[in-house]
Amino acid sequence: MTDAQETETQAAARPTPSEDSGPAPVPLTEPREGIPPVTATDGDLARVVERMANGTGPLAVDAERASGYRYGQRAYLIQLRRDGAGSALVDPVACGDLSGLGEAVRGTEWVLHAATQDLPCLREIGMVPDLLFDTELAGRLAGFARVGLGPMTEKVLGYTLEKGHAAVDWSTRPLPEPWLRYAALDVEVLIELRDALEEELDRQGKLDWARQEFAAIAAAPPPPPRKDPWRRTSGMHKVRRRRQLAAVRELWTARDGIAQRRDVSPGKVLADSAIIAAALAMPQDAQTLSVLPGFSQRSGRRNLTQWFAAVERARGLSERDLPQQGQPVAGPPPPRAWAERDPEAAARLAAARAAVTARAEELALPQENLITPDTVRRVCWEPPAEVSEAAVSDALRAHGAREWQIEQTAPLLAVALTATPPED
Repeated sequence: MTDAQETETQAAARPTPSEDSGPAPVPLTEPREGIPPVTATDGDLARVVERMANGTGPLAVDAERASGYRYGQRAYLIQLRRDGAGSALVDPVACGDLSGLGEAVRGTEWVLHAATQDLPCLREIGMVPDLLFDTELAGRLAGFARVGLGPMTEKVLGYTLEKGHAAVDWSTRPLPEPWLRYAALDVEVLIELRDALEEELDRQGKLDWARQEFAAIAAAPPPPPRKDPWRRTSGMHKVRRRRQLAAVRELWTARDGIAQRRDVSPGKVLADSAIIAAALAMPQDAQTLSVLPGFSQRSGRRNLTQWFAAVERARGLSERDLPQQGQPVAGPPPPRAWAERDPEAAARLAAARAAVTARAEELALPQENLITPDTVRRVCWEPPAEVSEAAVSDALRAHGAREWQIEQTAPLLAVALTATPPED
């Protein structure tokens, strides 16, 4: 038996976290040192930086945004906690650049929950971790069915967190005391949760897998700007004609500009449903536009002239300047088209999906964490010229798969890539 096979056998044999109900969870209602004051001056920030730098062990970090209220995804409150330093709440709007804080804890492991959600807004204010531990991802790899911070804290530590303020407008100033209590509690037990999950991952033989995943997140560059973001307007499937697509694009762009200037969520300026209604109707005058769904309300009437001007711009475009029905697809076509376009590729994909699904179930982790579906599709659509476990490993590595993922899936995919279509 090879080392890889032995690891697989041992991991499959290990039980996943128990779902049996234990003692009633204990409500966590107050931070142990009370609610920290909000740090909003350079002097107070310097003292927080000194405290965190002199603390020990990992640094718990969380960020609160104002999604649905403000334009963009900037942070409006940063929560920190470290052994020996206690907790801190920092106003990044008042303090501005927090790169000094990031530098002061250079080399320290940061503990975040769902790190990829918070890292972009932390990066904007100069806070970038060298090392991290993602408690949500750790929970996924450990096989927990529910990996939100509340359910994880309750299941692993036996505490319940009050989550009633998760979707409030964190740009509000001053922040109400109940919101600050909620924010401080989010980092109160994060390090304890991290330690318990590390122990569970080690018990299951998955700790090295988790460390590889965390390192990949920390090393990942910022994602590139999304191409044609207007195509993500809800309801786009109803828009069939290219000139109507142009109307969606012009209305979306006008709305985005207004939202950015006013620093409000685009949905508060004009609903997606209103953009789609206008694009489908292509009204001939502002009066006709004003009675369409979404434009008769105050938010729609406020910029009616600009909305109609956007429709007129779309109406006036030449055929060559109209957007195409779909974006050019980078990589394989949609799987539903494979059977017709390339039956052999479709057979490879079916075999690969079945093998990956079975292995993920054996390892008690989500299939997408074992190997991304996009990676599987790409390897099945364009397999190595000579299929072997080594060649498949190289292909997976080229698509960004981590070594533990390659170890677990390359042997399976090497077999799947030899699958052939069933005979008629």
